[in-house]
Amino acid sequence: MTFSLETTRLVHRFSEKEVVLQDINLQVPEGSIYGFLGPNGAGKTTTLRLVLGLLKCQQGDIAVFGKPFHQNRVEILNNVGTLIESPSIYGHLTARENLLLLQKVYQCPMDQIQKVLELVDLANTGKKKAGQFSLGMKQRLSIAIALLHNPKMLILDEPTNGLDPNGMIDVRELLKRLNRELGITIIISSHLLAEIEKLVTHVGIINKGKLMFQGTLDELKGKQQQSLSIVCDTSDEVISKRIFSEMNIISNLKEGKWILPAMSKQQIATLNRRLIESGAEVFEMSIIKNDLEAIFLDLINH
Repeated sequence: MTFSLETTRLVHRFSEKEVVLQDINLQVPEGSIYGFLGPNGAGKTTTLRLVLGLLKCQQGDIAVFGKPFHQNRVEILNNVGTLIESPSIYGHLTARENLLLLQKVYQCPMDQIQKVLELVDLANTGKKKAGQFSLGMKQRLSIAIALLHNPKMLILDEPTNGLDPNGMIDVRELLKRLNRELGITIIISSHLLAEIEKLVTHVGIINKGKLMFQGTLDELKGKQQQSLSIVCDTSDEVISKRIFSEMNIISNLKEGKWILPAMSKQQIATLNRRLIESGAEVFEMSIIKNDLEAIFLDLINH
C-alpha cells in the first residue's frame, strides 16, 4: 500500500514536562479520506503543524508522497493544500480577487481560478465581498484557495467547525467530490465523529497525544458490539430473571429494559419461548448496536 503521509515515532514537547505527542505513527493511504479524530486538545493541530513544517520536528520522521519532508520541503508543499484553523481570506475582496492574489504567488494558470470557483460552487458570487459571505461560503472559498495550485493532498483542520447542518452537508459533499473526481488524498481533523463517519474511508483517533486507533472505517465499525433489549411486564421481573439465570445469560435491568449480551437468532427464539411458557408477557425484543460515538468515547476514556 502506498501512503501519501507517514509519520514514524513522532514526539513533540512544549516543555520538559509537557509532552504533547507521544510516538505518533500515522499512515494515510494514497487516495483516501482520512479522518484524524480526537477531543479538543488531543494533539491533532500540533500533528498537522509538524507535518506541514509549521512547527520544528523535535523527534521522529515525516514522509510525504514517499519522500522525507525535511529534505524535500519545497517540492512537497507545492503539492499540498491546507486549511489550518480559521479561513485566511481578505474580507474586502471578492472570491475571484482573493484567488487572483494567490494565483500570482503560485504562478499557476489563470483559468485555474474559474476552475476552482466552479468546484466549490462559488463561480456566481460576482462582486459580492468575501466579508459578506456566510461561514459555509468562507470555508468553501478557503478550500478553493487550498486547491488553486492543483495539489495531490489536502490537509483540513476542523473545516466544518461552526457550520450549520446545511453548511456541513455542503462541505462534506464537496470533499467527497474532490476525492472521487480528482483523486485527491484528504486529511481532515475533527472532534465530531458523527459528522466525520459520513465522509471518511480511514480513521485515526488520538487522545492526550497518543494514537488510540488507526485503520479503515469498517475496522472501526467492527468494534461495534451488539446487545439484546427485552421489555417485559414489570410484574414479571422475577420470572424473567429466573429464566436468564437458568440459561446462564448475564442480565442487567436498565430503565425498564433487560439488556442481555448478543445472541444468535435461534438463541433469541429459544429465550422468547421460555419466557412466554413461564408466564412472562414479552412486549418487545430488539437488537441494540453501539454507535461509533460510543466506541470513540470508550477509546478516549481508557
